[in-house]
Amino acid sequence: MSKRDPAKPVIKRAEPEKARGGRARSVAELLPDAGRAAFRRFGFVQSAVVSRWGEIVGPRYAGVSAPESIKFPHGQRTGGTLSLVVRGAHATMMQHIAPEIVERVNRFFGYEAIVRVQIRQGDVPVPAPRAAPPSLRPVPVELGASLRTIADPELKAVLEALAAGVAATRGAPIVGGSEG
Repeated sequence: MSKRDPAKPVIKRAEPEKARGGRARSVAELLPDAGRAAFRRFGFVQSAVVSRWGEIVGPRYAGVSAPESIKFPHGQRTGGTLSLVVRGAHATMMQHIAPEIVERVNRFFGYEAIVRVQIRQGDVPVPAPRAAPPSLRPVPVELGASLRTIADPELKAVLEALAAGVAATRGAPIVGGSEG
């Protein structure tokens, strides 16, 4: 075993960089994880209540209101209070339809999550209309019949695109290979 001379500098060789594992992920894939913690901190059990507010209450009411938080009694996940911010004079209308909003939100959760709506007047951002992405190709008749019953337009468009992609493939998939 040889001893190193303490007066001589130690030269470290650069290690080759390791390839990072996994695939590249879009920002949209990363944000729900970061957003979920923030939404929980500010009272939202599911961020989907905010992102799907237009589907829950309909475009008419979503245009003049936005959910702020859901507060539950300590240690429970039922009997909560939904806090809404409502644009100006629409607050009176929203008070009249509060029982309907409670019913729609509870239907969204699948259980009696909220029992009361608290309304605050304020500025509501105008929601940008979200259109389902168009289908790439016509869906074959044998695949399309089962897709007609899907109510969610975004899910339907994704499944149509998947079905069109499956229908467009021919033969077994090619996994790598040599070009020559």
